[in-house]
Amino acid sequence: MYVMLNKKDELILNMLQKNSKYSSREISGKTGIPITTVHNRIKRMEQEGVIKSYSVSVDKEKIGRAVTAYVHIAVTYTKADGTKLSQEEIARNIRKMPEVEECAIVTGTSDIIIKVSATSINDLHNLVINRLREIDGVLSTLTSIVLKNIES
Repeated sequence: MYVMLNKKDELILNMLQKNSKYSSREISGKTGIPITTVHNRIKRMEQEGVIKSYSVSVDKEKIGRAVTAYVHIAVTYTKADGTKLSQEEIARNIRKMPEVEECAIVTGTSDIIIKVSATSINDLHNLVINRLREIDGVLSTLTSIVLKNIES
């Protein structure tokens, strides 16, 4: 179902995407939209499923996971024993790995792209070579290490 958003809704969403801890009062002060209107619009967007959840942005370096990488994965749809696999089944198995932050089925030269966080290059190596490539259906990988994230 498509939900129509107006400029006020978009302003509120933009604020919450930058910091989900903003209160209705803070959003009101920064946007000029009355507090009650902000509160009611947030509740409406939650009920309509526009706002699905709230999340926390973590400083990975402070928790020992300073290495971030994107791994492009090519898949095969048949196990060695001839059993068929689905792309979604392979993606779900990959997503279960604790280092995997995001997992998307995509078009193009890769079938799946994942975002991972690791404690070190050696940890990333172990993840990709010894664990990820052992998952049924993973044919090959191409890893890009993030040098710097650009924040808005």
